Amino acid sequence: QVQLVESGGGLVQPGGSLRLSCAASGFPLDYYSIGWFRQAPGKEREGVSCITSNDGNTYYADSVKGRFTISRDDAKDTVYLQMNSLKPEDTADYFCATSGVGCPPTWPRIIWYDYWGQGTQVTVSS
Repeated sequence: QVQLVESGGGLVQPGGSLRLSCAASGFPLDYYSIGWFRQAPGKEREGVSCITSNDGNTYYADSVKGRFTISRDDAKDTVYLQMNSLKPEDTADYFCATSGVGCPPTWPRIIWYDYWGQGTQVTVSS
């Protein structure tokens, strides 16, 4: 059974850090590129970052560039999202998803992604 499970969310103060994990089971993660998305209440799901399979090229939304870092450990079938200098506007549910077409120029578009996790909640508040 193909499954993605996100973890690592929680409550953090502005300026703090969290590391999210996306663990895969039921399939070899190294075959896929992985995207991280987030969805705040009342808003559309938006792409945060993408990392390609094989060469590990990374892409970021402008809103998180310089603060978030995506990485992968294929030996552990896990992709990470290190989030630093968190802001209240980063508050959202965060999801990971697989892409079988790499991270195309329009990587934030949801149509490129196949399997999704259930999400982990991140709240940035004092």
